[in-house]
Amino acid sequence: MNILLHPTYFPSISHFAAMVQSKSITFEIEDNFQKQTNRNRAYIYSPNGIQLLNIPVKHSKESHQKTKDIKIETDFDWQKQHFKSFEAGYRSSPFFEFFEDDIRPIFEKKYTFLLDLNFEIFDILLHCFRMKADYTTTTEYFHEVDTTLFTDFRTLVNGKKDLSIFDSYTQVFDDKHGFINNLSVLDLLFNEGKYAMEYLKTQKLILK
Repeated sequence: MNILLHPTYFPSISHFAAMVQSKSITFEIEDNFQKQTNRNRAYIYSPNGIQLLNIPVKHSKESHQKTKDIKIETDFDWQKQHFKSFEAGYRSSPFFEFFEDDIRPIFEKKYTFLLDLNFEIFDILLHCFRMKADYTTTTEYFHEVDTTLFTDFRTLVNGKKDLSIFDSYTQVFDDKHGFINNLSVLDLLFNEGKYAMEYLKTQKLILK
């Protein structure tokens, strides 16, 4: 399966499962930026249930900005806030400390462009999952995709359109809030560790 999808901030389980199950990956970078998508958002399990982590971005007066041109807003210390949220949610998980040193640099390095951040996160996740994956990026935008060339997973960037339901696994606060489906793949990694890759290989994806 050759897939086309958007680079996102700490991808959802469905997003990462699509990559794990693919033969080749092409990232869409010629699209126009859309608000309220996983391009700059991730969902994690907090002590109070599901929590949205949002990266503030600079908005231009232009009506349309390409995602590859989107800059991160530096007036807010979002990195410190996000890492504290990860600690609150996952410090007591079985594998947080094992992967902490891998992800910590994301919250210490300063980034100008959102796309640079998302690609660096993807490279770090490949290392954490001990996964090898070559990927390419688009050079122009196509509204409709040739289905003989790609399976179009670009809709996964909008969590509201993602209908995938996954097998449950143990989560830190599931005794309080139950199983929460399709969070950031970090939730799976911190809770399942080396078993996370096999989980991703077996999950079924639903495209709307």
